[in-house]
Amino acid sequence: MSWSRGILPALAVCVLSVTGAAGCASDDASTPTGQESAISPSPVGKVLDDTDDDGRHYREVGKKGAPQVALEVEPDAEGGWDVRLNLRDFAFSPSGTQARAVTGRGLARLFADGEPLADLRDTSYRIPEGYLAHGTHQVTARLYADDGTVWAVDGKPVESTADITASEPEPEPEPEPGSASEPESASESPAGDPGSSSPSALSAPGAFPRTEGQGSPDRGGKAS
Repeated sequence: MSWSRGILPALAVCVLSVTGAAGCASDDASTPTGQESAISPSPVGKVLDDTDDDGRHYREVGKKGAPQVALEVEPDAEGGWDVRLNLRDFAFSPSGTQARAVTGRGLARLFADGEPLADLRDTSYRIPEGYLAHGTHQVTARLYADDGTVWAVDGKPVESTADITASEPEPEPEPEPGSASEPESASESPAGDPGSSSPSALSAPGAFPRTEGQGSPDRGGKAS
């Protein structure tokens, strides 16, 4: 009898010990490790199968709060073109930024007639004189995420296009016969005077062609 009474408390202690250990194991399991507690960044938008001409996939985001860009292109006094980007809900990332998509951040790529012209991390750019041949051209600014995907809304890339027209230089007007700008012959010049006409009178500088450009936030906006 004494042996039986002595073993029962011992069994009870074992049951409590096992139950307590099980309880401790449950508490430990509910406490995440440092690696498990790190919150993974949620994906930004949805990557579509559609791509641009360079094979960059579109990253679809909702229209509300989506990046926007409007493009303005105007001729400058030196024969080139000044490009300005007006941005909304978008900011340029500094060079060397990690290659992952962050909401409303990235860079802009500038195209001329569909050919890449420059990657921009600023709202202004200058197309140099002579880069665009005579005729009408399309200049496009498109927004990209830092991982190289194209920001898109409703399946279309976030971009803005302006049509601009580059004019040929106007020819110099030909002097009329007998006008003051016509050079005198040697026989008509006074003796000892090799020529009475000044160099400025012999040739007039060609007039600089005046063109105007206006960007439009919608494709087809025309500047001429």
